[in-house]
Amino acid sequence: MSGERPDEGQEAGIEIPFARIDPETLQRLIEEFVTRDGADWAESGCALEDKVWQVLRQLRDGQVRVVYDQKSQTANLVPRR
Repeated sequence: MSGERPDEGQEAGIEIPFARIDPETLQRLIEEFVTRDGADWAESGCALEDKVWQVLRQLRDGQVRVVYDQKSQTANLVPRR
């Protein structure tokens, strides 16, 4: 885990390796993330499970990371820059 300095447009907090997160917790975190804007993925022909899989693949590929913000005590998925 590494501390992050808040840079412009970047989430401040502690990076959490996704492999260290309980799989059920990670699943819920990803589901919350992909449904955050209230989108109904079925309308676009894409199931929630498909979107969750896409985000999980991005985590595995290093394109997205899990960041924990100590101030708000929340975790978020953010693009790696």
